[in-house]
Amino acid sequence: MYSFIPEGYKSTLSVYDTQKAISLLKRIFIDRLAGELNLYRVSAPLFVQAGTGVNDDLNGVERPVAFDIANTDVTGQVVHSLAKWKRMALKRYDFFPGKGLYTDMNAIRRDEEMDNLHSVYVDQWDWEKVIEEKDRNVDFLKSQVDKIVAALCDTQMTMQSIYPALALGGQINRQVTYITAQELEDRYPDLTPKQREDEVTKKYGTVFLIGIGGKLRSGKPHDGRAPDYDDWDLNGDILIWYEPLGCTLEVSSMGIRVSPESLDRQLKLAGCDDRRGLQYHNMLLNGELPYTIGGGIGQSRISMLLLDKAHIGEVQSSIWDRQTIDVCEQAGVMLL
Repeated sequence: MYSFIPEGYKSTLSVYDTQKAISLLKRIFIDRLAGELNLYRVSAPLFVQAGTGVNDDLNGVERPVAFDIANTDVTGQVVHSLAKWKRMALKRYDFFPGKGLYTDMNAIRRDEEMDNLHSVYVDQWDWEKVIEEKDRNVDFLKSQVDKIVAALCDTQMTMQSIYPALALGGQINRQVTYITAQELEDRYPDLTPKQREDEVTKKYGTVFLIGIGGKLRSGKPHDGRAPDYDDWDLNGDILIWYEPLGCTLEVSSMGIRVSPESLDRQLKLAGCDDRRGLQYHNMLLNGELPYTIGGGIGQSRISMLLLDKAHIGEVQSSIWDRQTIDVCEQAGVMLL
């Protein structure tokens, strides 16, 4: 993975106008998203207590940033995401079916490889909603994806009316194409998972890829997914073809969350039975947490997409490797 700037690239907006546009599009999008999904904003932690199972383990190999807290025997961990915290919050805050929460999540992923789309700093809208057991099906999952994509398309239209030059970047396809990871593997058996994503997304524009985490018929999963928040049969990624970079842009990872039964099954499959005694997992296995659906939507990814940017460093401030700095300097691209 490495950073590159397409030949002839020049930002549509100045740095000053970019900052104004980022602020505006974030307000527009989250207001529309909250209306579509019936969400309310809550405050969220920057760090959680180690040893509780609340932090997101991502693929299980990433190292959280940890620190001791003075005058306590507690170790804090900077969150990777709020996938598990949100579900516990919905219970504690007495949310009921059909209602949900969203929050601004800021994280540090110290082991993230850097390129045009990835940074060690992560900013996303984390959202979670209480559902009923009868809603744990693919049709309900698709209905929520449609609403998210509608909010994104509406935001793009508004931004293009304010900044007409942004229309040159092309329209997001409002019509979502749904395909499972197994169908994608069957269609392109000789390609890597990322190459498969590029092929299908380039063809259809906006794709929701269903079923990430479990092994496919090849014996390998499409991509890694922790076993203890998404149900691997009822999750997926929203993928959008991004012409300026000629690649797929994953803007959201989401899904219907594990039930006690699917958590039990996935912990066994992943070889993670040692987590059963942790606070979060124990509550879930005992049926003490509500059924939910949720996900994360990348704020910087959305900003790149709607503002026609070539590098994520144009819309967020982070620390970069030498190769990224040199490439951007040579192309006249300013990293924030």
